[in-house]
Amino acid sequence: MMNFPRLLLSLGLFLMFAGIFLPFMILVGVIESTFLLNFLSWGASVSGLSLGTIGFAVWTRMRRE
Repeated sequence: MMNFPRLLLSLGLFLMFAGIFLPFMILVGVIESTFLLNFLSWGASVSGLSLGTIGFAVWTRMRRE
């Protein structure tokens, strides 16, 4: 997984968008707000940020070598 930084960046971007999209749908009223859905949205946002940061660091390290 660490050999594919673009995959990490793509997955991180997808999770960040999910972390933005789910609360927006809750706010608009399309999806009912539940504790599990709120926690899932927060988790997607945090894990997306983490994977994106790791992917960017691996990509930068691979380009230096």
